[in-house]
Amino acid sequence: MCGVNFVDEGTAQKIAAASATFRQITESPFGPDDEIGMLNLITPDMARSVVSRADAGHTLDLSVDYFLGMPSFTAAGQPPYQIWMTNTPRGTANDDATGFGEQNQLVGYSGDAVSMYTHCGTHIDTLNHFGYGRKIWNNFDADEWLGARHWMCAGADKQPPIITRGVLLDVAALHGVDVLPQSYGIGSKDLQDAARRQGVEVRPGDAVLIRSGQMTLWDDPQAYITNESGVDRDGAEWLARSGAALVASDNLSFEQIPSAEEGNWLPVHTYLFAEAGVPIMEVVDMEGLSQEQLYEFCFIGAGIKLRGATAAPMRPLAMPLRD
Repeated sequence: MCGVNFVDEGTAQKIAAASATFRQITESPFGPDDEIGMLNLITPDMARSVVSRADAGHTLDLSVDYFLGMPSFTAAGQPPYQIWMTNTPRGTANDDATGFGEQNQLVGYSGDAVSMYTHCGTHIDTLNHFGYGRKIWNNFDADEWLGARHWMCAGADKQPPIITRGVLLDVAALHGVDVLPQSYGIGSKDLQDAARRQGVEVRPGDAVLIRSGQMTLWDDPQAYITNESGVDRDGAEWLARSGAALVASDNLSFEQIPSAEEGNWLPVHTYLFAEAGVPIMEVVDMEGLSQEQLYEFCFIGAGIKLRGATAAPMRPLAMPLRD
């Protein structure tokens, strides 16, 4: 039946969500040294299979562009995206910072630098991003594993390139709207109904992309970040128990904002990371997928290898699958 994923017993034992306990850290079914959680469900054979069917001549870019004033977590006190020139043709000729003198009249040199929060733009969150108390996924303890500048485990540098089957669950289209209402909680029924409507199912090892339509507000930063619709805990549990290796959203926070769970201001993040071991990708442009009704595809993406970082910029791609 489309929308319902039947997981065999052997695979179920590898899905952390199947044995998770509410608000408690889960030990990885892949061993005490595991730092990537459910990304382990993506096997080389799965990657080979999906790539062999991919139409690389029709590639959709799922990332957003970075620009001054872009939507980000500045309201939470995080630094905004910044870009500035480090060298300009005229400036380099004037101050001769390169030391090449008159050659700077011929060689027009431009260079720049950027500064930003790692969770800015299209990015992938790592399993050290949120936990319970001082512990994160697989019982890594901050007292032992957190250095002066970054975590020494479960960071962006540990995540492998992701090549797997991608599935779009277009919840906005399910409800016949361009964008879901503010603070709408996307639950398991929404996700299953979207899958049935589209004739797809979620399988272990999939990258599951949930479209709320929030990307239609991208050019209006204030509207984009205010009281976002997103996945609630019920929806997150369905995704994790179905064996999703990676989940993604077109909004900034993935989950319903503000939180509907008493005592926890980010219940979906803490659940997916600490209990289920599922990384999150955010600010993903799914409008092209929706317009083409491309519900199943080859997903390829890799974050920058920022050692110990809680997130990394990512440029994910989608390619249609040939029969």
